[in-house]
This record gives sequence, C-alpha cells and structure tokens, in this order.
Amino acid sequence: MREESLLCQLKRRFVPTTDSAHAFARYPNLIKDIEIYRLDQVWIADITYIRLPTAFCYLAAILDAYSRKCVGWHLSRWIDTRLTLGALEMAFSSRLPDPGLIHHSDQGVQYASSEYVARLEDAGTQISMAAVGNPYENAKAESFFRTLKLEEVYLKDYQDFEEAYENIGEFIEELYNQKRLHSSLGYLPPVEFETLYALQAGS
Repeated sequence: MREESLLCQLKRRFVPTTDSAHAFARYPNLIKDIEIYRLDQVWIADITYIRLPTAFCYLAAILDAYSRKCVGWHLSRWIDTRLTLGALEMAFSSRLPDPGLIHHSDQGVQYASSEYVARLEDAGTQISMAAVGNPYENAKAESFFRTLKLEEVYLKDYQDFEEAYENIGEFIEELYNQKRLHSSLGYLPPVEFETLYALQAGS
C-alpha cells in the first residue's frame, strides 16, 4: 500500500462535493424564515462522499424536513447530475408530493443543471438554494450525513462499491428511517413519526 501511495489517499478527510462555479441560474433561499409544519412541505437535498479502499463514491440524499425521513437516495461512482437525479426520482416515486413542494439544496452544479431544474419544474416544485459557503442553511442534511458516517460508514471497511451500496442502503431504509430515534420528533423514528402524523391528520 505504501508503494502504491494508498495510505496517503486514506488519510484524506475532505473531498469537495459542491461545485458552485457554474453558469446555471441560482435561486433564493425560500426556507430561511418559514415554519415547517407538515410532510412534503420542504425537501432537503445534499451530497457526501464515501471512502473506498482505492477510490471514492458519492451519496446523494433527500430528506423530508418535517419528519427527517430519507425519502430518496442514490449512490454512484460519479458526482454528476445522474447522481442527484437518481435520488430525486426515488423521492418522487415514493412520495408523490403535491405541486408547491420546496426543494432546498446548495448551489452545486448537480442541483443547478438544466436537467435537474427541468425535472423539478415539471413536478411543480419550488426551487430553493442555500447561500454559498454556509453549511448551516442545510443543517438537517449535514446532521443526517454525520449520523450515517458515525453509525455506519466509519464502523465498516467496505471493500468495493457493491458492498458500500448494500450496507448504506440497509442502514438508511431499515435502521435510520425505521429505528433511529430523534429528539426533535419526540424520540420517535421517522417512519413511526410519519405514521402518527397521518393518523392525527385523518382524525
């Protein structure tokens, strides 16, 4: 590993996932001063990297800002619009939100690209973006990724992309969404919180 310089790669702590130096349109922050009080009112989208033995792969995730549930995700070897579109299509197919939903992200090219913006507009979705260099405007996504890495990624030693995909998918769908308790949700997991919300809304 020393001869191939792999140890140096493993010591890298930060990989840029946001490229905001592009010519696509940028959108104002629509969620800065609003009260989030229901499901599918606001989705939070972001990207992080996952370290493999000799490379990196990238995870795009979309959270419901009210329930903290991860409603869409996609893992890819490439950090491009296909990555973010994969997560978006999963979210749309699983949630079927009404027009007017706010999609909030950073100003990265993967979210500002013509193809991604067109998909949002076709669904009647409002586009919101955080200010450049201000991670606190996307704090819920940052919290999700921190949980994912501390409770899953850093505890495993993925040998390849397929192993990472299987383990990360299992963590998101079976542990984070269904079992992990959130103090902001009254110490309920996201799925249980959404079930209770639906019962109360129908009563």
